[in-house]
Amino acid sequence: MDEARGIPRWLAIASFVLISVLALLALRLARRPPAAFGTVVASVLQPGGPGIELWLSTQDRRLRLARQADVPISDAGSAPADVVIDSGKTYQSIVGFGAALTDASAWLLQNKLSAPARRALLLELFGPPPGLGFNMVRLTIGASDFSLQPYTLDDLPAGAVDPDLQHFNVAANLRDVIPAVQEVLSIDPDLRIIASPWSAPAWMKTSANLIGGTLLEQYESSYAQYLVKYVDTYRGYGIPIFALTLQNEPGFVPVTYPGMLLSAEQRARIIEQYLGPALAGRRPATRILGWDHNWDEPQQPLDVLYDAEAARYIDGIAWHCYRGAPSAQSEVHRAFPRKDAYITECSGGDWESARHGELLWFARDLLLGGLRNWARGVIYWNLALDEQYGPHFGGCGNCKGIVTIDSRTGAVSRNDEYYAFAHYSRFIRPGAVRIWSTDTGDDLKNVAFRNPDGGSIVLVLVNGKAEVHEVSVQQGDIAFRYTMPAESVATFVWQPRQTGKPSATNLPHNGNASTPVAR
Repeated sequence: MDEARGIPRWLAIASFVLISVLALLALRLARRPPAAFGTVVASVLQPGGPGIELWLSTQDRRLRLARQADVPISDAGSAPADVVIDSGKTYQSIVGFGAALTDASAWLLQNKLSAPARRALLLELFGPPPGLGFNMVRLTIGASDFSLQPYTLDDLPAGAVDPDLQHFNVAANLRDVIPAVQEVLSIDPDLRIIASPWSAPAWMKTSANLIGGTLLEQYESSYAQYLVKYVDTYRGYGIPIFALTLQNEPGFVPVTYPGMLLSAEQRARIIEQYLGPALAGRRPATRILGWDHNWDEPQQPLDVLYDAEAARYIDGIAWHCYRGAPSAQSEVHRAFPRKDAYITECSGGDWESARHGELLWFARDLLLGGLRNWARGVIYWNLALDEQYGPHFGGCGNCKGIVTIDSRTGAVSRNDEYYAFAHYSRFIRPGAVRIWSTDTGDDLKNVAFRNPDGGSIVLVLVNGKAEVHEVSVQQGDIAFRYTMPAESVATFVWQPRQTGKPSATNLPHNGNASTPVAR
């Protein structure tokens, strides 16, 4: 019959087969699971054209900073969106993100990686996107628990003292730490370095030991000069120190590694009488950050800031994550809005609470929570540790680095913390400002920024629920919708259509915008 109509029989058969295949494909597509399981597939099937760039990670590690198809832009509707962004309301400017280059991290980099492998890893961590874009480092002044042995920069035989610091030296840092920092600076000359001591030299302390005790009042001036000598000596090696803290965790006395108590009264006195005047007027400036301990005791940094003479030398407060909540940063900010906030230490590890992964906690509780509470920078603890959570003596026996370097093979693996930080550090550039966005509650958290590179908008969303969460977003006359997978982190980036100037443009010296404290 087909041939009678002028259609060859072979062509009719081929057409029938093609139609059958297409019908079967359509049936299978119709039977695909809903958005709860098909978020990635759905995004691939979205129409092409300009849209919202999207990177996605899931707690189950199925997706780890995976680029997704752009989310289509739609015009803003009349109904209010779940997340409304107002780029005209600005808060703090961002200095950056990073991790601590501890003795352990530096030793692994220098001794367990070949020079090309080390360079490649440092470029990945500190290079611009597609690198992580880290631009901050924390250094320890002397040993921490993540050192190969205890030491300070002015160690003497028992009973000897050195108030004029004639024996000060950084010999312990010449092999690993200083070369590692110099290599990072060759990648990012604008690297911001925050340095913290774990203990004064033993001869300065009541315990006459690096472990325990507190600083003898007669050596407060020497201790301040010890910190100044560190700044000057490192500058001589081409390593500028952006900020100092007076003492790591001054309210805690470890029993297996260096540390010491330092009361608020003593911290205020050292800053007011010795360290502040010694650093004042230096160019480039080295800032002083107070506290350097947990969120659960905001009164501790406040007690020092209430001392007006000490406070005039303090640029901000350094915070740790192990107790309390980041809202403590806002409590201090409300009392002293011109003082910056930095998170200078937080570690992940293989402990019970991390059994199902740490992506959500670090992306939501540390980074998003810290940034919504005025943090200008967030620094993780160890940049790199080995497969045995070291090398270290005492202290944390199961802490993890941003990366793990296998001490036997040199293989590098990237931990959950790597991806949590990447959702921020790869997209939020130095000089970006946090902008107002709807506080969406506990299940769906968000924070937004405007970059200095022509004004791109960055939105980080965290879905903490064990089910999908559809969310609508509006910024100016731009709107879009997206279905967040269960327990996931998403970073969205786009160029705004409206480029009007923000309502608050006068930034004080510390980078906090003159806007309401409301979050």
